[in-house]
Amino acid sequence: MKVTEHIANAKGRTQFSFEILPPLKGENIQSIFDSIDPLMEFKPPFIDVTYHREEYVYKELENGLLQKKVVRKRPGTVGICAAIQNKYQVDAIPHILCGGFTREDTENFLIDLDFLGIDNVMALRGDAVKTETYFTPEKEGHNYANELVQQIESLNRGEYLDEEIQNQANTDFCIGVAGYPEKHIEAPNMDSDIHFLKKKLKNGASYIVTQMFFDNKKYFNFVDKCRSEGITAPIIPGLKPISTKKQLNMIPHRFNTELPEELIREVLKCGDNKQIREVGIEWCIRQSKELVDAGVPFLHYYSMGKSDNIRAIAKQLF
Repeated sequence: MKVTEHIANAKGRTQFSFEILPPLKGENIQSIFDSIDPLMEFKPPFIDVTYHREEYVYKELENGLLQKKVVRKRPGTVGICAAIQNKYQVDAIPHILCGGFTREDTENFLIDLDFLGIDNVMALRGDAVKTETYFTPEKEGHNYANELVQQIESLNRGEYLDEEIQNQANTDFCIGVAGYPEKHIEAPNMDSDIHFLKKKLKNGASYIVTQMFFDNKKYFNFVDKCRSEGITAPIIPGLKPISTKKQLNMIPHRFNTELPEELIREVLKCGDNKQIREVGIEWCIRQSKELVDAGVPFLHYYSMGKSDNIRAIAKQLF
């Protein structure tokens, strides 16, 4: 079922969803099931599965030369989505990226998803890899997420890259895209960010999931800005509970997200990560309750492979 259909069927009730990471290469899928199982009592209509592109490392040889080696640390997004839908009978939503994909790769990826009965995809540009200063697309790939959305929507109309294909089958993907309440880290300002968000929606996207935020005013202001710009698509808030002191520095740097002073002070008072985890849970519960009162369609949690704190939050709300 499409995300937009889940929202319509809920008739204004806020629903629960979450995002998982594929396991590290060498681990089996049981680690994924172990993180999902404790959250199924809250009846998530869908589960997002991230995609991790190839990276390059350079290995020094005995002769002193460097050998370039391709590494993919977390393969398996498509297989995990198929396994989730088979085991739990809920929709799995794979992330699909511009980075690391040619247009042909993208088309073949979408065909596989269609064969598996996957109804939704999350279309993202993706971040630069560690060896890049700025994001660099594949030679025959997409520069921006709005171009990726356009290709997915073209396939929904039965338009393949090879124009000579006969009897083209239409796909029917519901396309999600990212929104940034505090603007994308590379955007010069919020107006520019909203401009490109509108392009993604114009090209065929149907709903928006936000980057994590820790101050609900950022989300409400973002929604107001979107609505004033004519954006009517559902805007799903993305949430993550703080769980370690290290995240005070890592999250603002990596995600361009501001942490409220009150939250920082409470974390700094803590003596260990167990106490920080409790602070993070309580803060996220407060955020979640206010968002439910505001009538958001979903509360979408970034679990990062950890389900215990998400479960503690969900127990207070669902």
